[in-house]
Amino acid sequence: MTTAIVIGRNEGKRLIACLTSLVEQDVEIVYVDSGSWDNSVAEARSVGALVVELDHTLPFTAARARQAGFDALKATGDLPQFIQFVDGDCVVVPGWIAAGEAALRENPDLGLVTGWRAELYPERSVYNALCDFEWHRPAGEITACGGDMMVRSAAFEEAGGFNPNVIAAEDDEFCVRLAKANWKLRRLPLEMTRHDAAMLHFGQWWQRAVRTGHGFAQVGWMHPPYFRREQIRALVYGLVLPLLALIGLCQSAWLFLAVLALYLMSYIRTKRGLVADGLPYWEARRHARLLSMSKVPNVIGMFLFHWRRLRGRAMKIIEYK
Repeated sequence: MTTAIVIGRNEGKRLIACLTSLVEQDVEIVYVDSGSWDNSVAEARSVGALVVELDHTLPFTAARARQAGFDALKATGDLPQFIQFVDGDCVVVPGWIAAGEAALRENPDLGLVTGWRAELYPERSVYNALCDFEWHRPAGEITACGGDMMVRSAAFEEAGGFNPNVIAAEDDEFCVRLAKANWKLRRLPLEMTRHDAAMLHFGQWWQRAVRTGHGFAQVGWMHPPYFRREQIRALVYGLVLPLLALIGLCQSAWLFLAVLALYLMSYIRTKRGLVADGLPYWEARRHARLLSMSKVPNVIGMFLFHWRRLRGRAMKIIEYK
């Protein structure tokens, strides 16, 4: 038997769709709410979910919410064999729960299975479309996955669960520890969830990229050399080259042009990689522009983490919607 732990904050109709998709698959639900002021709690209770409302005086994070859901479920004395973690802005595809359970039962060395996530409305914005592309990764043995995952309860406890202080890439951080505990992770070649990023504006995308950079820095700090490559690329293209371009504007036109040439080469390389991965040329161009630009907010997020760390500040959630 599987129990789903759903986390959310003001997801409104998205949460209703999420809960409905689980009820239709006869899954028991624990809903963890992070300070919603909409009707999220009432909607969860209406479908019989065990509801956990997090203390508002402590920083909200997805990791904290997921761990609180597991702790509440364990406190009931009826801990299921498997846990399906899902974000409240996702619907679970019919048949996924049964497929995930079967895979875990057939492979006792598997600690976690995940599947493919897809965007519900990729046509609504370039930012949603980019998310949709990011979600599709090869099936098979993996080292990390997103927050939608089915986990063996025994493996979850052995790995130590989620670290509530990790505000981004908390799923990567958990997966690293799960692998260190000698559990295998696998992505099944099946659609698992459909997600509503609801990113319609540039500012939302920028904030999400800041959060990503914070995750690079925090998880990289906790588990070196994890995310080292991502951090180096962000520092080069989001900090070093912009500084050199600024110096070039003031002192040397050749230096400025050289920096522009490096950015152009990076953009072309990214675009070609996206086309090779199956994106149409026109879509690869716009995605490559955003991916090239993302290094700047990534660096901001990285510096934000280290500023918080050095000053002993709380690791507060970075929201984009």
